[in-house]
Parts: sequence; structure tokens; C-alpha cells
Amino acid sequence: MVKATSNLANQRIIDLNREVVDCRDCPRLVQYRESVARAKKKRFLSCNYWGRPVPGFGDIAASIFVIGLAPAPHGGNRTGRVFTGDKSADFLVKALFEAGYASQPRSIDVDDGLELHGVYMTAAVKCVPPNDRPTSEETSNCTHFLKSELEICSKSRVILCLGKFAYRSMMTLLTKDNLFASKIPRFEHGLEIHLQDGRKIVASYHPSPRNTQTGTLTADMFNSLLRKISEDLSRTS
Repeated sequence: MVKATSNLANQRIIDLNREVVDCRDCPRLVQYRESVARAKKKRFLSCNYWGRPVPGFGDIAASIFVIGLAPAPHGGNRTGRVFTGDKSADFLVKALFEAGYASQPRSIDVDDGLELHGVYMTAAVKCVPPNDRPTSEETSNCTHFLKSELEICSKSRVILCLGKFAYRSMMTLLTKDNLFASKIPRFEHGLEIHLQDGRKIVASYHPSPRNTQTGTLTADMFNSLLRKISEDLSRTS
């Protein structure tokens, strides 16, 4: 029965990822992601850009569900894998590796051999938006994908929201699903919210260069947050 359930979840994520990649619901995002892929960045001129929506990646039986804003123009939009090929990915995956959740400290491209154990990563919006600012309609158009990912990753016990946008997107979805009935708390690094189904929201600053290079988010801060999450999971397992 466990194997049958696992096989069903695997097929569901395959089908969902196919649906994500084929999506063209937001004309502005389609135009932008494809224009970035055509123009390229000078250092990546020899690369074949992905230029399509970027599905989630990782362990669908994970206890930690990580959500960011959207693919980066020359990161996920180039490589086709979330949190891959940019500075945010370097910071995040190194921390996950040091915490024992990743097989290697870097996320470079889809063929780099990276495996995640106990962690699933995704983004609130699956296409790269201009200036990192998706519209409310574009965000809403992606909500059903995020909801499906949460359902497939049914063993997740912690939802780690990277940045204010990811946090608001997740809390809005959970509120609509009646998993959180109060006023959404103001975002702050380290915030914890217990949901009605037993899961917990943990908020963190996003590991973008604008945060990591200014000291808003340091490696020590993020590593400490991951350690606390791991310790809490161990105590309640």
C-alpha cells in the first residue's frame, strides 16, 4: 500500500510538472521569459536557455517544503530548475548541504547531480517576472500549481517561506483553504506560525544578493534557522 501511494505521488508530480512547463496563461510573463532566453546574458551566450515555466524540484516525501518568489532571469529561467545557477541558489543549496539536506553544496545546472533529501523546493510564481514583480493576476494564475504541490508533498511538516512575497502567497492560499483563520501576521525573519493541520510556517529573508551582500541575511542566520527547524522536526518525529 505504501509503495502504491508512493507511485501515485510520483506520477502526480510528473503530470503536474508537465502541466507547469506547458502553461502560457500569463501573456506578459510568456513574453518576458522568452525575450530573456533569446537575449541571454553575456556570460551565458553559449547556453541554451530554458525560457519556460520552472517546476518544483526535490523530495516529494520531504518534511520541509521551501517556497521562493519566482525563477531568476539567468538562474531558473536559464537552467530550467528552481534555485539553480545563480547567487541565491549558491547560498541556499550550500546551507542545505551543510544541514544534511542536499547531496552537494552547489546547484549549477540540471545535470549537476544534485539530490535533495527531506526538502522540496518551488516558487510561488513559475515564470520569471519583470523586475521580480508579478502582478496579482499572475500570482493567482499560479496558485493552483502551488496547491497541487502542497497536496503531493503531503508529508511536509514545515513550510519555509523565503521572502515576504513567498510568505504572503503561501499564507493567502492557506487562509483560503481554512488552514489559518486569523489575520496574517506581519512578515519577519524567524517568524513561526502553527497551522490547523499541524504543519508550521517558518519565514526567512530571501537569500538574494541584495539581502546576503548587505548583511540582511547572513549564512549564520540562515544556518541557525535550518538547525532550529531540524531540531524541532527531530523532537516531534
